[in-house]
Amino acid sequence: MYVVVDLETSGGNPQRDRIIEIAAYLFDGEKVVDELVTLINPETNIPPYITTLTGINNQMVASSPKFYEVAKKLVQLTEGCVFVAHNAPFDYGFIRNEFQKLGFTYNRATLCTVRWSRKLIPGLPSYSLGNLCQSLNIQFGDRHRAAGDATATVKLLRLLLERNNGEQIIPLNGSVISREKLHPNLSIDRLAHLPDETGVISCGMRS
Repeated sequence: MYVVVDLETSGGNPQRDRIIEIAAYLFDGEKVVDELVTLINPETNIPPYITTLTGINNQMVASSPKFYEVAKKLVQLTEGCVFVAHNAPFDYGFIRNEFQKLGFTYNRATLCTVRWSRKLIPGLPSYSLGNLCQSLNIQFGDRHRAAGDATATVKLLRLLLERNNGEQIIPLNGSVISREKLHPNLSIDRLAHLPDETGVISCGMRS
C-alpha cells in the first residue's frame, strides 16, 4: 500500500515554516481507498508570495484544524505504507518536523516519484510535476494545491508501477532498488524501515 502525499507550506524551510494544506491518498496500486485532505492552520502568517502561488490566505486557514488535530489520522493512514511524494524529502521532512514539535518521531519508508521517474523514464527535459505530467499526457488540475498535486502524483505513480513491469520494488532513502539485486537473506521489511538516527543496526543477514 502507498500513501501519496502533497503539502502546501508557508515557505521552504521545515525548521521555520509550517504546513498550510495537506492531501494524503491511500492508494492500493489501482485505486484510492482512503484520504485526508484539509487546510491546516499553521499558527503563523502566510506570506503574500505563498498566497499568490497557492491562493491560500490567512483568512482561509483561520478556522482550519491545527496539525496536531489531524496528526492521529495521518499516522493511521500511513501506518505500514510507503510514503510517496513528488520530491519526497520536502514533504516528508515537513511532516517529520511537525511531529517532532509534538514530541513524536515519525518514520516511514519513502518513495520519491522524481527519482523514480528519472530512472524509469530518462531523458525528459524536466521532471517537475507539471512538466512531467505534460510530457506523459497526465491530466492535471489545481496546480499548487495539495489535492490537485497529490491526485496527479497518484496518476504518475500508477504509470510508474506499470512501467516497472510488476517487478517488486523496495523503497530506500526516497528511491527504489530491485529485489533481485539484494542478498536473498536480507530482511526487506527491516531495510525499508531503517531509522534516520545513527547507530549500529542488524539488517537480518545470516551467514
